[in-house]
Amino acid sequence: MTTLRPLHHALGDRVEDIPFTASDGTRLGLTRVAPADGSTDRPVVLILHGLTASADMFMLPETRNLVDVLLDAGYEPWLLDWRGSCRLPYNDGRVRYTFDDVALYDIPEAVSLIKERIGGRELLVVAHCIGAMCLSLSMAAGLVPGLSGVVAQGVFLTPKMSWKTRARLHFGGELLRSRLVNIPTDFKKVGLWSKHSLIFAEVSLGAECKDPNCQILHNDSWGVGGSLFVHDNLDGVTHDRLADLYGTVPMWILPHLRSIELAHTMMRYNDGDGRYDALPKNALDNAGKFETPLMLLSGSDNEFWYDSNEICHDVLKRRNPDLDVRYVEVPGYGHLDAFIGRNAALDVFGHIVDFLDECRSVPAPV
Repeated sequence: MTTLRPLHHALGDRVEDIPFTASDGTRLGLTRVAPADGSTDRPVVLILHGLTASADMFMLPETRNLVDVLLDAGYEPWLLDWRGSCRLPYNDGRVRYTFDDVALYDIPEAVSLIKERIGGRELLVVAHCIGAMCLSLSMAAGLVPGLSGVVAQGVFLTPKMSWKTRARLHFGGELLRSRLVNIPTDFKKVGLWSKHSLIFAEVSLGAECKDPNCQILHNDSWGVGGSLFVHDNLDGVTHDRLADLYGTVPMWILPHLRSIELAHTMMRYNDGDGRYDALPKNALDNAGKFETPLMLLSGSDNEFWYDSNEICHDVLKRRNPDLDVRYVEVPGYGHLDAFIGRNAALDVFGHIVDFLDECRSVPAPV
């Protein structure tokens, strides 16, 4: 049976592990954080990480983290470790999945399980990166009805990458995929003479930081270009934990990512398998049916997804003028540091809480 790596936090026995296996047999992680006052009537916020990350990025004990802020604001946080989590072994091995599986199984079934546990309480979502993109596909398919509000950070429906990242993803990615199962983040697990060492050498070129684990995330994003955070925004302890917070990138996920990037929208990948017929081929085609209030959040210095969420805001407003959708840009932030930055509680999380508070007064769409 798959074992989840323990979470790293300072919340003691208030953290409850909820046994959760998706209907396709994949063991996932679902965590509830109980309020200190023992209350059981709070609105619930489900938090979704990005590819290779985990629930750990929202519970950093060295900073005032998102879970801390949500608890103090009167919410009950739940965190899903979907199958792309580095707390699970799937990215390290040869277990194949696509983002379709996350959109069809992981997110809708986690939402259903949470609703069974919380009864009629309101449920809101804060989603990051690929987790937000998969959520957009679930929403487009109508698989997660009744959400009171959604915050999507970095990217949602309309991904946009730089020309450098696009070129490497489409051409270099195929070359790498023919030779590697995955690209790791932790140089200590690679070793100097590994077949991965050339990638670490490439991402070190021009890097100001000497830490190879930082270089592969900050200087060149696993060799595909772009940067995943503003370096000076990280606490020193967080910086030294990067290899624990972000795991390996599976090469076999690249074909789906390429199809999404080429279309500049979230796409279903599996066309020949009837199990996935519940998902639309193009999530944007169903954007006119969205009813859940949306906040599209991004750092002004996001050098991986760039202005994806600003574009998404404009597209959604044209396609669905009645939708409550807003775009919020945080000055001086990149991508990951919007959640793991040492001052994110001051600069970023207030925008999230203000939006969630507004959504609480609006009845959730049925």
